[in-house]
Amino acid sequence: MTSNKLTPCAIAVLAALLACAPAAQAQSNDDLLKELRALRQRVEDLESKLKAPAAPAAPAAANTQWGMTPQQVQDFNRIAVKTEALEDAVEAQGLKSLKISGYIDPTYVWNKNQQRAGFQFLNRVSDDGYNYDNSYFGVASIDFQKEMEGGIKWRLTLMPNRGAGSIADAGGNSIVHEASVSVPLGDLQTRFLAGQIPDWSGYEYIQPTQTKLVTRGLLLDFIEPTAYTGIGMEYLRGKWDTKWLLANFNSTKQAQKARSPVLAYRVDYAKGEFNGFGFAGVHGKVANARDVDAASPASSMLNMIEADAYFIRGDFTWQGQIGIGGQQRAAISADPVSGALRDSRWLGASTLLAYKFIPRWEVVGRFDYIKNDKNGGGLLGYTVADGRNGIGPGVSGLDATGAPIYGDPDKGANRMALALGVNWLLNLNTVIKTEYRFDQASQAVFYDVASGGYRKSNQLFGTSVVVSF
Repeated sequence: MTSNKLTPCAIAVLAALLACAPAAQAQSNDDLLKELRALRQRVEDLESKLKAPAAPAAPAAANTQWGMTPQQVQDFNRIAVKTEALEDAVEAQGLKSLKISGYIDPTYVWNKNQQRAGFQFLNRVSDDGYNYDNSYFGVASIDFQKEMEGGIKWRLTLMPNRGAGSIADAGGNSIVHEASVSVPLGDLQTRFLAGQIPDWSGYEYIQPTQTKLVTRGLLLDFIEPTAYTGIGMEYLRGKWDTKWLLANFNSTKQAQKARSPVLAYRVDYAKGEFNGFGFAGVHGKVANARDVDAASPASSMLNMIEADAYFIRGDFTWQGQIGIGGQQRAAISADPVSGALRDSRWLGASTLLAYKFIPRWEVVGRFDYIKNDKNGGGLLGYTVADGRNGIGPGVSGLDATGAPIYGDPDKGANRMALALGVNWLLNLNTVIKTEYRFDQASQAVFYDVASGGYRKSNQLFGTSVVVSF
């Protein structure tokens, strides 16, 4: 091993070499002596540094406190312990991955022909029926969603008096709007579905937080189902979402002698970030209130299918839908000669436009049309003439008792509705909606309370405050 020290011998050799330097350098003995002393001092300094003990190694990075004081370290450890305890408590109580949301929308409605104006909130469907001026508004709802280990999804939505359960239940006593589970089979993109699930037809939603206007369109009100109770599957493949159910139709329990479920399905395609389309259908035997002479319960075949699309970008929204369907032996008018029941048929179309002209203000327009003139008319669940909703043959006059005298029994009224509205975003959780709606029919089918007669049109004004969390 080579030594790093300069010995006195080496210094002497160096001094000899300096002494034997050529005379041409013209250096005096005093200069050489000064240089020798300086060189010796440097050598001694080097030797003293080599003999000094080595400096301790820097502490490991794991022990570094990054500038934290001992008190700060204690506070940090205490926070970490509390955080872990809270996480354990949340998981033990079943609150992990649980989302709770809800809303209310007290609504004011003025109906010209009904001579009625006032607030609607939590009114029972069974007391007044389901009508276009008494639809899925004026409700309160709370929604619980939880995703468990393995990707299982569970959902319970409560909506007293105005939810899908209240409409599907004969007594109108159910407060459950949706109660469903989604269980992955093999992967998260293939799922088993079960429970009570609201209908998924069309572009309009039941929840006021997802709709633009106070009222709902004619298609949602009169030619779309309410809810299904059964089992099915959902398949997510890229941009495609396909689901189907074998289920009871608008019923949480089948009646006696009712054994056949319906097949309900929906397919959606998200074409891009801003647009997409879908279609849905229902096929099977369902209750037929028109066939009063049949053995209980009366049922007949229902076939319906619809397609819808949307384009939403920035402040602009467009949505559209067409639907066609019919039910055997469910038309309002029987055959005038034989008295045999006839099939109901309908064709509907709807479109909606909305634009936010400033961030908090939005204008909305919707137009709906239902062609329903075959066999005296008749829509899904509406198998008798209805003067409040404008369904059935036209009324030509009144008899001595004040009962309506219907015109041609073979020809029902076609319906249209134009709704115009303005929405104001008061804050992130509150929207104030206003709407003017004009309903028109091809015949006089709207009952006018003031005169006791029938008209071809009606007007409605509504406003609601939707507060959500």
